Amino acid sequence: MRVLVAGFQHETNTFAPSLADWAAFTSGEVFPAFIGGAAMLETLAEVNIPIAGFVREANKHGWTVVPSVWAGATPSSYVTEDAFERIASAILEDLDAAVADGGLDAVYLDLHGAAVAQHVPDCEGELLARVRARVGAKVPVVASLDLHGNVTPLMLEQADALVAYRTYPHVDMAVTGARAAALLARRLQLGRRLATHAVRLPYLISLNAQSTFTEPGRTLYTALPGLDAKHQACVSFCPGFPASDFADCGPVLWAHADSQAQAEAAAYALQQLAQDPAQWQVALLDPEAAVEQAMELAQHADRPVVIADTQDNSGAGGDSNTTGMLHALLKTGAGKRYPGQVVVGMVFCPDSARAACEAGVGAQLQLSVGKSVPTFAGPSDPPVQGTYTVRAVADGVCRLVGPMMTGLELQLGASACLEIDGVLVAVVSGKAQLLDRAMLRMVGVNSDAMKVVVVKSSVHFRADFQPNASHVLVAKALGPMAADPSELPFTQLNPNTRTKP
Repeated sequence: MRVLVAGFQHETNTFAPSLADWAAFTSGEVFPAFIGGAAMLETLAEVNIPIAGFVREANKHGWTVVPSVWAGATPSSYVTEDAFERIASAILEDLDAAVADGGLDAVYLDLHGAAVAQHVPDCEGELLARVRARVGAKVPVVASLDLHGNVTPLMLEQADALVAYRTYPHVDMAVTGARAAALLARRLQLGRRLATHAVRLPYLISLNAQSTFTEPGRTLYTALPGLDAKHQACVSFCPGFPASDFADCGPVLWAHADSQAQAEAAAYALQQLAQDPAQWQVALLDPEAAVEQAMELAQHADRPVVIADTQDNSGAGGDSNTTGMLHALLKTGAGKRYPGQVVVGMVFCPDSARAACEAGVGAQLQLSVGKSVPTFAGPSDPPVQGTYTVRAVADGVCRLVGPMMTGLELQLGASACLEIDGVLVAVVSGKAQLLDRAMLRMVGVNSDAMKVVVVKSSVHFRADFQPNASHVLVAKALGPMAADPSELPFTQLNPNTRTKP
C-alpha cells in the first residue's frame, strides 16, 4: 500500500503582532525548516512529532511511504497567503505526482488544527478539502492534530479520521502519529469510513487551564484509553486555541468507531467529563505578586520556583520580548536577594545578543533589552535599559533532550546570558518558547541551581521544568497572548460561543 505523508503546523493567534510569512517556515528556529522528499523522512525520523510516529507504524505494516513536504513555523499571527499557498501547492504537486507514478492508497497529514491564513480562516479544512478533491471519496485521508486544534465541521467532513494529542505539554506527539496509523489500518480493514460523532462546547477555555499536568485535564485525559476500550472507539478532545478570531474557535470532542451507536456513546461519555464549565477556571497572579511569592517560597525550598510568563509565550503567538516580568524582578529586588540565582528566558532580543557575543564574556554594556509591543490590553512594558554584564555567549545551536520535541535541534542564532542587578537574562536571536532546560544550559545557566526561574511559556515548560521545581506559579504580565480569552476583542467568533467557561 502506498501512503503519501505530509505536514503543516501553525498555531495562529490572530491578535498577535507578527505574521507567519514564508521566511517563518524556512528559518528552522523551533521547527525544522521546510523540507521534503526522502530528506524529510530522514531528518524527522527521531524527532518526537506525529509524522515520525506515523512513519514508524507504516513501516511495521509494510506500507510504502511516499514523502511529500513538512512545514512548521513558530506560533504567531496570520499565515500569509503566500506562505499557505506555497505549502499547499507543494503538497498537492507531490500528491499529483504520486498518483501519476503508481497511484495512492491513502494520505496522512500531520496538522496542527489552529492555523488561520490571511485569506483562509480554516487552513486545515481547506487543505483537507483540496486533498480530497484530488484523490476522490474512496481514498482514505487521515490526520493527526495538536490538542489545541480548533476542529471545524469542514475538517471532520473531509477527513476519514482525525486524532489529537492527549497530553499538554505535548509529550505524546509521535504516539499520536502512531494512533493515526492505527486508525488508517482500521479504516482499510472496515472498507468504508468510520462512523463519527462530534460535540462542540459553547465556551472558550484558557490555555493555562488545559494542562494535563493539572486538573481537570489530568483526570479527563487519563480516562480516554478506558473510553476507547469500553466503546471500541477512538476518542479525542481538543479544548481549542482560544486566540483565533474565526467562527469555529472553541473546544470540540469527537469519537470514531465502526458503528454510529458506538461513536455516539463514546462521545457522550467524554462529553460528561469535559462539559462542566466550572472546572476550567484558572488562577493568575500579577507580576510583582508572583515574584514576591516566589522569593518567599524559595527561601525554604531546595529546588527552584518557576514562574510562567504566560502572556508572552512564543508558543502561542507572543514574540518572547516583553519585559513585564523583568521589570518586576528588578523592582522587587529579586536579584539582590538571590544574586545570580534568578533568571528569565528566553528573551528574543537579537541586537543585545549580538552585542554581547561581539563584546565577549566579562564585558559591561549599556543595552536596551526587550521591546514594548501592542497587545489586546494596550502597549506592553518598555525595554529595560541599563548596564549589563555578559556572563556567557553561545551560537544558539541547541539540541532538545527533555520530554517535548526530544531530539530537535534549535537554531537560535547569537545568544547570551546577561546580568543586571543580580538577575540573569537569557537573550537569543530566534524566537523560542522556553520548554527545555537545555536551552538555558546553552547560555551557561543551570536552572536547577536557581532560586527563581521565569520562563516565557504557558504550559509546555512543565514537561521538563516542573519535575525539578519546588513550586510553579503563573503570572499575567502584559503580552500578546491573553490568558483570559474574555479580554480579547473578537469580531468573528460564533455568537453562541462564550468567551468564558
